[in-house]
Amino acid sequence: MSRVAKNPVTVPAGVEVKFGAEALVIKGKNGELSFPLHSDVAIEFNDGKLTFVANNSSKQANAMSGTARALVSNMVKGVSEGFEKRLQLIGVGYRAQAQGKILNLSLGFSHPIVYEMPEGVSVQTPSQTEIVLTGSDKQVVGQVAAEIRAFRAPEPYKGKGVRYVGEVVVMKEAKKK
Repeated sequence: MSRVAKNPVTVPAGVEVKFGAEALVIKGKNGELSFPLHSDVAIEFNDGKLTFVANNSSKQANAMSGTARALVSNMVKGVSEGFEKRLQLIGVGYRAQAQGKILNLSLGFSHPIVYEMPEGVSVQTPSQTEIVLTGSDKQVVGQVAAEIRAFRAPEPYKGKGVRYVGEVVVMKEAKKK
């Protein structure tokens, strides 16, 4: 059995778990997420805890039980607390402005970048150089943050660009004469 799958997922109050025909549906205050059931993994819900057991002793089933447990754990956390990614813009003239579901970025290009947020992700800009992404699906929030960062990744000489808050950019030394 997978070491990850041995730990049960505790479902907090206010989170509803439903087993459908082919998916596990988790509903909470931040929305609803579904997880497709895999034939190699058996999921049981008892006393507010979800347990994951591999249906057979194959390596694939063992791996899938741990993967399913990790994904469902993130879903439970997402619908109850939510996930947040913070980005910061470093560079002269680099600005961000949120207008509803649209993020306008000025990153030193000849044109502004207009990024439309996918369903389930909200954006805020507390200042012109900060971006806060929130949502219930960890994968989608992380993907949106990575796409925004990819518009102007931090460069190693001056450190200019879009980076995660707390990200350490290894600086290179300038060319010597």
